[in-house]
Amino acid sequence: MARTTFLRTFITLSFFSLTCSVQAETTAEPTMTENAFAECKQTLHSKAIKAGVSESTASSVIAQTSYLERVIELDRRQPEFTTTFADYLNRRVNDARISKGRELLASHSKLLAQVTAETGVPAPYLVSFWGLETNYGSYFGKMQVPSALATLACDPRRSTFFTEQFIAALQIIDEGAIPVEQMEGSWAGAMGHVQFMPTVFLKHAVDADGDGRRDLWNSLPDAMMSAGRFLQSMGWDGDYRWGREVLIPRNFDFNLADGRRLSLDEWNKLGITDIYGNALADEPIHASLVVPSGHQGPAFLAYNNFRVIMGWNRSEFYAIAVGHLADRIAGAGGLKNPPPEDQPTLSRDQVMLLQKMLGDKGYPSGKPDGILGSNTRKAIRAFQKAQGMIADGFPSSQLLKQLNIIIES
Repeated sequence: MARTTFLRTFITLSFFSLTCSVQAETTAEPTMTENAFAECKQTLHSKAIKAGVSESTASSVIAQTSYLERVIELDRRQPEFTTTFADYLNRRVNDARISKGRELLASHSKLLAQVTAETGVPAPYLVSFWGLETNYGSYFGKMQVPSALATLACDPRRSTFFTEQFIAALQIIDEGAIPVEQMEGSWAGAMGHVQFMPTVFLKHAVDADGDGRRDLWNSLPDAMMSAGRFLQSMGWDGDYRWGREVLIPRNFDFNLADGRRLSLDEWNKLGITDIYGNALADEPIHASLVVPSGHQGPAFLAYNNFRVIMGWNRSEFYAIAVGHLADRIAGAGGLKNPPPEDQPTLSRDQVMLLQKMLGDKGYPSGKPDGILGSNTRKAIRAFQKAQGMIADGFPSSQLLKQLNIIIES
C-alpha cells in the first residue's frame, strides 16, 4: 500500500510538472482585442482583393465576420484522453450506420454507379465517407464558416494556412456556390456533405447536377461526384480494395509493422495469411501491416487505397474505419478478431509521462508531446524487446505496469 501511494504521488507530481509546461506554451497567448481583429480583417480584405475576389464580396463578407472565441478554444483544446481503437471503431462502425449505409447504397444506386464509372471509386466507399463525415448528411456543423476561418487566420498559430482557407471561402461565395449566410460547417471550416475544406472545394468540387453551381450542401450529386473526383486525384485504384484483415503467426516480428511496404509474396513468406488461414492472393501489389491495438487486436494489410484515404484524413483509425464501414455496407461481416475493449485509455499527460520514463531508461522518442506517434511506438518496441515482452509498440497494461505507471480505473 505504501508503494502504491508513493507511485501515485510521484505520477501526480510528474503530471503537474508536465501539464504546467504544456499550459505555459498553449495558454500564454492573449485573447485578440477588437482593434487587433479589425486590423487583421483589413489585411484579409487586401489579400482577398489581390487574390481576385471581387470588391463587393470581400467587403460584404468581411463586414459580417465576427471573432469567435469558441473556435480558438476548440483549436487549442487537445483531447484529454487518447481514444482506444475499439472505442473509435465501435462508435463509427455500428449497426445503425451500417444499416443506413446499405439503405442509401440501394436508394442512390444510379447516382453512385455514375460516380464509380467516372472516377473508379466503388459506391460503398463513397457512402462510407459520407457516413463518417456527416452521418449521411444529418449534420454539417453549425459554425459560420467565414467567421471561423477569419478567427483562425487572425490567430498566429496557423495564420498562413487559414488565411488561404478564408480567401478560398470568399472565392466560393464569389462564384455563387452558396450565399454567405448559408455557409455553415465545422469550427475549422470543413463544409457540406463530405466536409471539404475551401481549397479542396475550389480544386475538386464539381457541378454534377448541371444547375450551374457547385453545391456541396444541397446537391447530393455534386457532393458524391466531388468526393469521387478528390479520391481519384489522389490516386484511387479501382482494381483493388483498401486493405484486408489478416492473421499473424506466433512470434511475429512487429518491427515489420513500422510502415514499410512489402509485396504480398513477401508477407506470405513471413507467415501472414488471410483471416481463414489461406495464403494471400498472388497479386503484384505492395502493402503495409497495421496493428492499431497491438498484438491482441486485429491486424490489417493496407494497400495503396489506404494511403489515399489518409490523404483525406491523416489518421490510421479513420482510414480503417472508412475501409471497414465500406466493407460492411457492401455486405461483409464483422472483424474476425475485434479489438479488445479493456485496453488502457491514456491521457495526454500519461503519454507524456510514458515518453519521459522511456527516455530516462534509454529509449528516447524525442521531446514528450503526449502523442503516440511512430517514434514513441519505436521506443516502446525497443523497451518491450529488452524486457522479453511481445514488441508490438503498443502501450499495454503490462507495459505500463513494468514502468510503474498506474492508470486509475
